[in-house]
Amino acid sequence: MNPPALKPLLITGGSRGIGRATALQAGAQGWAVGVNYVGDAVSAEATVETIRAAGGQAMAIRGDVSVESDVVAMFEAVQRAFGPLQGLVVNAGVVAPLSKLADMELARLKRMFDVNVLGAYLCAREGARAMSRDRGGHGGSIVLVSSGAARLGSPFEFIDYAGSKGAVDTLTLGLAKELAGEGVRVNAVRPGPIRTDIHASGGQPDRAERVGATTPMGRAGEAEEVAEAITWFLSDAASYVTGALLDVTGGR
Repeated sequence: MNPPALKPLLITGGSRGIGRATALQAGAQGWAVGVNYVGDAVSAEATVETIRAAGGQAMAIRGDVSVESDVVAMFEAVQRAFGPLQGLVVNAGVVAPLSKLADMELARLKRMFDVNVLGAYLCAREGARAMSRDRGGHGGSIVLVSSGAARLGSPFEFIDYAGSKGAVDTLTLGLAKELAGEGVRVNAVRPGPIRTDIHASGGQPDRAERVGATTPMGRAGEAEEVAEAITWFLSDAASYVTGALLDVTGGR
């Protein structure tokens, strides 16, 4: 069964930061991009228009990754528009203000794990269903966006976020083995201090610069640098790579 002419790709949390940078690079490389967002429709549409203006194909798709019906609907939408899925970037995630675990409320923990863990598992599940050859798919690539925090633990800062990304790492390792015989590669990128809006949402707009200065490379990273790693995993250049956890952390 030959793959479709278009290369349909869904990126969760694709309207800003690493997701947007990945969407723009993927669009330029010939992917038809579904740009998922949950609240910022303006940024999502701006990302889509930028891809289209450069000659690519894209669409904005609203959906909360922690809600199963939303996840199912977004996969249906991108495939209805562009055809059978060939790529998935599980990028949507949240962070919260600095805190020690002893001071964290249940509501914070629940939101963190609902979005970052349950959301990742639901999206990866739907990606597996859509792309696995034993289910009629054409194969493809799943890239999960984890974090260097998964191996550092982020004590006194985001121990809950770090734990949620540890779950993403484990999902990557296990799912890669489940899907290797079905033509689907599964890998993860673990960014370090990257200049994106997520730091401001956690109450530390200067965190990337502050932490980046302590890395061996002495600087914060750019979203485009992480996107390069993600789009490499999506591409045929990574055809023999699955179950990999790639740090993009400036050596941290």
